[in-house]
Amino acid sequence: MELSDSNLQTLTEYLKKTLDPDPAIRRPVCSLAAEKFLESVEGSQNYPLLLLTLLEKSQENVIKVCASVTFKNYIKRNWRIVEDEPNKICESDRIAIKANIVPLMLSSPEQIQKQLSDAISIIGREDFPQKWPDLLTEMVNRFQSGDFHVINGVLRTAHSLFKRYRHEFKSNELWTEIKLVLDAFALPLTNLFKATIELCSTHANDASALKVLFSSLILIAKLFYSLNFQDLPEFFEDNMETWMTNFHSLLTLDNKLLQTDDEEEAGLLELLKSQICDNAALYAQKYDEEFQPYLPRFVTAIWNLLVTTGQEVKYDLLVSNAIQFLASVCERPHYKHLFEDQNTLTSICEKVIVPNMEFRAADEEAFEDNSEEYIRRDLEGSDIDTRRRAACDLVRGLCKFFEGPVTGIFSGYVNSMLQEYAKNPSVNWKHKDAAIYLVTSLASKAQTQKHGITQANELVNLTEFFVNHIQPDLKSATVNEFPVLKADGIKYIMIFRNQVPKEQLLVSIPLLINHLQAESIVVHTYAAHALERLFTMRGTNNATLITAAEMAPYVEVLLTNLFKALTLPGSSENEYIMKAIMRSFSLLQESIIPYIPSVITQLTQKLLAVSKNPSKPHFNHYMFESICLSIRITCKANPEAVGSFEEALFLVFTEILQNDVQEFIPYVFQVMSLLLEMHKNEIPSSYMALFPHLLQPVLWERTGNIPPLVRLLQAYLERGASTIASAAADKIPGLLGVFQKLIASKANDHQGFYLLNSIIEHMPPESVDQYRKQIFILLFQRLQNSKTTKFIKSFLVFINLYCVRYGALALQEIFDSIQPKMFGMVLEKIIIPEIQKVSGQVEKKICAVGITKILTECPPMMDTEYTKLWIPLLQALIGLFELPEDDTIPDEEHFIDIEDTPGYQTAFSQLAFAGKKEHDPVGQMVNNPRIHLAQSLHKLSTACPGRVLSMLSTSLNAEALQYLQGYLQAASVSLL
Repeated sequence: MELSDSNLQTLTEYLKKTLDPDPAIRRPVCSLAAEKFLESVEGSQNYPLLLLTLLEKSQENVIKVCASVTFKNYIKRNWRIVEDEPNKICESDRIAIKANIVPLMLSSPEQIQKQLSDAISIIGREDFPQKWPDLLTEMVNRFQSGDFHVINGVLRTAHSLFKRYRHEFKSNELWTEIKLVLDAFALPLTNLFKATIELCSTHANDASALKVLFSSLILIAKLFYSLNFQDLPEFFEDNMETWMTNFHSLLTLDNKLLQTDDEEEAGLLELLKSQICDNAALYAQKYDEEFQPYLPRFVTAIWNLLVTTGQEVKYDLLVSNAIQFLASVCERPHYKHLFEDQNTLTSICEKVIVPNMEFRAADEEAFEDNSEEYIRRDLEGSDIDTRRRAACDLVRGLCKFFEGPVTGIFSGYVNSMLQEYAKNPSVNWKHKDAAIYLVTSLASKAQTQKHGITQANELVNLTEFFVNHIQPDLKSATVNEFPVLKADGIKYIMIFRNQVPKEQLLVSIPLLINHLQAESIVVHTYAAHALERLFTMRGTNNATLITAAEMAPYVEVLLTNLFKALTLPGSSENEYIMKAIMRSFSLLQESIIPYIPSVITQLTQKLLAVSKNPSKPHFNHYMFESICLSIRITCKANPEAVGSFEEALFLVFTEILQNDVQEFIPYVFQVMSLLLEMHKNEIPSSYMALFPHLLQPVLWERTGNIPPLVRLLQAYLERGASTIASAAADKIPGLLGVFQKLIASKANDHQGFYLLNSIIEHMPPESVDQYRKQIFILLFQRLQNSKTTKFIKSFLVFINLYCVRYGALALQEIFDSIQPKMFGMVLEKIIIPEIQKVSGQVEKKICAVGITKILTECPPMMDTEYTKLWIPLLQALIGLFELPEDDTIPDEEHFIDIEDTPGYQTAFSQLAFAGKKEHDPVGQMVNNPRIHLAQSLHKLSTACPGRVLSMLSTSLNAEALQYLQGYLQAASVSLL
């Protein structure tokens, strides 16, 4: 695309259309639709530069904003250069973008500046520092401008660039980059910090100037956190006085001009103080020795902040970060003395912990009107910034050294709260809510998502509290009364499921099933989640703690209430309910068979409904898992039932494939694989009609399709290779074309081998004869161009499987037909030195049987120049049996992006319950490969007496010989 006015005009028109409220114009439905056009031209040279020109020169603000968003998304999709894939942005465009984007970002209005700042950080993640060495200099130079619009643009960009230092793993590369950043950035940042603080004093009475300056201070404080996270830099240690003194004075600052009337949204002052609390907590935790002189004044300032800050939502982040600071301090042995006094502990409990555990009006509002967010924060632990979570962490921190006194103080609070509740439950229910939360905080020492509480405070009697205060609420006749307390009670069961005795859990199950009918989204979601968690608990011998027999009385009501819950307002795509359905099927197994006709109808109706607009990935995943379980459980009892499942599902599947519902297609392929594998004999004609479509290149362009499609093609080959050979022989080149595409990719080559192995194992030999040599040539070309450990492992399994299937002589002949003496080269350079790298029981067994055949069933190994390789090959085979696996990987291969580990089987099982049984292609033939080797050597020595023994006695090392004698003894054979 030329950088011309006409192209700018065209682009403007199409960007306008993407904003059109008419979806027929906006969405890529017809070929001329706006987004489809933009998609079609985004690979053209100059396209990104046209977008940047538009956002610089367009007269319409809406076009500028639209161009900036389109540009950022374009960069997000295309900037990274992926191995094995074409470079999506030409080099001249990349250079021009990097040359122009920083000045353009800094001169743009804030709304556009944010989009371009994000784009710079995406580019920086890939190119900085090696491919963009002057980025930092260009940014730091702008600090001199004195224009805070420009300075804030630089700070915002630096923040989005450096915040990844907070979660990167330590490495030399990372240290080098951080050092480079510190050398260029730390001093200018410190000078800017001091200058901005001075300007705040100068403009103390100018509200608009203060807003800009405090925005800068927030970004500076965030950058301080990122640059100090990995280690304490020498520069910041030397300048700690400057930073900490100013941070402390900002913590105690209270300027009326910066206070906001909004009760919900945190103001600049609150955001700055929150970040300073984070910075102080970082130093207290990681650099406590250096930070010690400053700590007492920070503890005092933050304590004062906590006791003077109100309950409004806008202070939540500040309060939770301030409490987190205290929590991180009280856990450190150095600072234990600050909290030892009983009055201090009482004061913390009374003034900080209890007030911040209260269920506020804002929480009640979220519980009722924004239940999804409430559940996400409460159940999934994303409430890291809530007051309650912080208060809970502080309780845990204090209990580390003062468990007895803290438990004593809180027991008094819990009892008085429960008494208040008992006086007038309908008015005082929030007291009980706080009491339950306090008990939970006190009792929880260690917790995991998978197991709930793993370590509890022994001073709290959890079972007694459960029986006296939790069960009565759940046993009440009306499931819709006191929904918050019901949710608390259910959550208590969930959290303490490992501490409460099994008999109490069994009493709870019908209560939880009953609460699936509650109107409150939070209550019926918690009930579903609690049941799902209970069903995953393990008892003795790793069996489920709760058995299918114990659940027998509740099967019907459980399934009825779970599916009914999906019809309740707000829960039509509730992932917790669908996960509970999946887990119930898994636990109950054949007990669900009588209900399958109704269940599968409801699941297919739901599948059809959500396929129109898939928006909940977890819900969709568990729905497909539930479908797979229905199929597995029913067909295990009655294999003929597979036809009725196909009848129920294929109409929906056809619609999904025809409408190209990308999110669902990999799932459909997995379910189809499962169904096809259930057929024992021939492939039904309905599957054969689909077979040619599965080879279409467009399906293989999407990486998410590759593992399930390979698995599906493997199922076709396992169940109907002869049908394919006779009725679809013209499709074999297409099948091999898929293999060729996969083998060329470092990320997907193992999938290519899975497919190739199935072709070799199942297809009639004559149907692939004409292609065999070409297959090997392709593999050797890839070996020459790009030899990776993963490829070698898969290649070794393949050539040994080929040997097992067609014989050792056929293997030797095909190698030597490509190039004379190539068989020897493969043995010497690949099989002997690399065989130790093969992993997986089945894979090792295939290799052992293959090598045994080369040693004992290949005449050229006994009487040509290949004979010299006989002993090294036998030695390598004994090594495969006896030595540990060689799992070393060359340094340059550590970052190859692979979806799963290589092996004989497709390890991709995104749907756990569509999983494929491990298949052993040599299982029928060989049970124990060591004994098989002994028997084969015995047979060989019978055919040529004396030869084998003389080679062994002169050349095989003593340790290997000892192992071999053990195999011969176990097989009850000897060598002649």
